[in-house]
Amino acid sequence: MGLVVYLDTILIPLSFFITVGYHAYLWHSFKTKPSLTTFGINALKRRAWFLDIKDGNDKKGMLAVQSLRNTLMGTILTASIAILVVLSLAALLNNAFNVAHLFGINPIFGSQSTKIFSLKYGSAALFLSISFLFGSMAIGFLIDANFMVNNVSTELSSSFSSSVNTTETIFEKGFVLALVSNRMLCISFPLMLWMLGPLPVWLSTLALLWGLYQLDFVGRLNKHCNKQSL
Repeated sequence: MGLVVYLDTILIPLSFFITVGYHAYLWHSFKTKPSLTTFGINALKRRAWFLDIKDGNDKKGMLAVQSLRNTLMGTILTASIAILVVLSLAALLNNAFNVAHLFGINPIFGSQSTKIFSLKYGSAALFLSISFLFGSMAIGFLIDANFMVNNVSTELSSSFSSSVNTTETIFEKGFVLALVSNRMLCISFPLMLWMLGPLPVWLSTLALLWGLYQLDFVGRLNKHCNKQSL
């Protein structure tokens, strides 16, 4: 029984801390060297696009509005998946608790006590709910930015610069909230594997962070490829 508690109390907090540490490092890299992160590169491109709006390039404005639909649809999908999984967890919680006792006290499956079992599903449901909340907020910001981009060209010249700055701020907030919603959804999947034991959580967390690193630091990979080409 001691081994069961040991696995749950070591591997789960360790998985949580390395996930938080990775995203803290990602945020630091985004603030200090945005060109090394995918999100930073995209933010720089969006800022350059807003400079084109100030020059009155309506074609690029319409293209950006059309491209915004992809991000909006992805955010809606993330929020929908999050709330559906929360409802599924709530519906299956009682049956899953009864089945969990079939695992016994095997250390591979971790502790099956009532408190630990409630913590397993409660933590996953919490992250999924946060993902849904941030996704809903992101949808609202992106929809507002969509309308403001369409109307910015009709603003008076005296308030044009202020309108563009406001649109850019709302646009960036929408993308940041969408990113947080997506990450919360990704983090919740390893937590749902906690029912199978702490070891699957640890392994899935390592696999998740490796995949996110490949997506988040594409700038570093491109920099390395450019050095090799030279």
